[in-house]
Amino acid sequence: MPQLILIAIVGAVAWFGYKRFLAEADRVNARVREAERERKTGAQGTLIEDPETGEYRIRKPDE
Repeated sequence: MPQLILIAIVGAVAWFGYKRFLAEADRVNARVREAERERKTGAQGTLIEDPETGEYRIRKPDE
């Protein structure tokens, strides 16, 4: 019985790790595609509108 519990725990950790890996890969892939688009168009950043002030600013890398 303890072996079954250990196998279940290892399986759950592996599944969670796999899901985190896929999410991180998607995030990195999106950043690479965005950087490639900016390089193709010659842009030096992406402007986003601040909802509070209505002013535009360059988007930070972690947004």
